[in-house]
Order: sequence, then C-alpha cells, then structure tokens
Amino acid sequence: MGKIYVIGIGPGGAQETTPRAQAALAASDVLVGYTTYIDLVKEHYPGKDTIATPMTTEVARCRTCRDLALKGRTVAMICSGDAGVYGMAGLIYQVCEDAPDLEIEVIPGVTAATAGAALLGAPLVHDFAVISLSDALTPWGTIAKRLELAAEGDFVLCLYNPASKTRPDTLKKAADILLGYCGPDTPCGLARRVGREGEECWLCTLEELGEQPADMSTTVFVGNSQTQVIGGKLVTPRGYETKGAL
Repeated sequence: MGKIYVIGIGPGGAQETTPRAQAALAASDVLVGYTTYIDLVKEHYPGKDTIATPMTTEVARCRTCRDLALKGRTVAMICSGDAGVYGMAGLIYQVCEDAPDLEIEVIPGVTAATAGAALLGAPLVHDFAVISLSDALTPWGTIAKRLELAAEGDFVLCLYNPASKTRPDTLKKAADILLGYCGPDTPCGLARRVGREGEECWLCTLEELGEQPADMSTTVFVGNSQTQVIGGKLVTPRGYETKGAL
C-alpha cells in the first residue's frame, strides 16, 4: 500500500514552500492537484507523473489520490497555502474513510492570511477571524452571519475568495454588512497574487473596500477598532502600549 501526502505549497513562490513540503514532493511518485498548482511546482520536480484537474472536481481528484495510493504509489495532493485551510486535507480523510490502513500525512504550508499580512505590515498581531466569501459550499446567509458576529466581536478579518466572475459583487455585499458594525474609516488592505508574478498590495478604507478590484487571487484584510496605518503599513497593536511598555 502506498501513501498520500497532502501538501500545502504556500501562496505561490518556491521560496515560500517549506523544506518539509519540498521533501514530500521529492518523495512522491505522482503529483495531483488543481491545474494552476501543478503548473507552479512541476518544473521543480521533473520526471514526476502529474495529474492536473480543473476547479469543481475536488472529490474526483481526492478519489484519484486514494486509488493510486491503494495501488502502491506515493501520491502528493497539492494545495496552495496550507492544506488544512480551505485545502484538501479534510476531503482526503473523508474520501479515504473506507481505507483506514492507508497512510496519510498532512504537510502544513504558509497560508494566504499570513503571507498577505506580511506584505501589508502586521494586521493580524491580535485576535482575528478568517472567513471565505465563496458561497459555492456555504450558503450566503451563513457567511453574512459570520461577518456580522466577527465584526461585532471587533475581530480583525481576513477574507478569502472575495470575488469571482460569477460573484462580482460579493466583496461589496460583505463591506456593506461590515459598515453596519465598523466605522467607514476602518483601515483595510488587499494583497493579490502573493508570491507569484504580478504580486501587489494596497490599502483603502472600509468605505472604499466594496469598489476595490478583487478576484480569487486576492486576500482582503479588514482592521478592527485598534488597527492603524503606520508608515504606510497596516498594523494592529497587541496592547503593549496599554501596559506602559511603549
């Protein structure tokens, strides 16, 4: 019997793929993943068999990994960012439930929340919540409720999947919800194509957020009541100043 590695390769660039992930990729016979993710790694691992599939085929992709591993292959299921943050780790375990002896190892990676935060400054230094705005698997009503409760709790927010071709107004809908709980001048930031060609980031206010050119390669950060802009960077103080340490 083979093995499945579920590997988070980071946001895009090879420099953000951990040594542990690189070792697992090198140890694998077959690389399986969404087409874009296979394209990011295949040049670094020549000679490996690759299976690339489009979006919306996640269940079939995981079944392919299971079937190959049951035939004795060592398989890498490739995920962007971290395999356990909106990645395939959970689905692999579900699909392989009927093969309890199959070895599965999840390899963590740098997720878009931390990679994007580093580009923008330090917005996640205090408590924060991560919410996906995609309603492909979660009803919009549930997403809206989570936005409301997180904003009411004064969490910094990190928003994944803010907009797509079929959801061009999702970020505006989210911003309108948040404006019911947060001031219009609340600092926000966007990081796009982190670690890849065309990487960029910029700041705006919550009032301006709904009109920003976000897409599926963009991660959005919404500050809390304490977040501020320092030297052009988004920073959320942790509270040292209240202890007289500054």
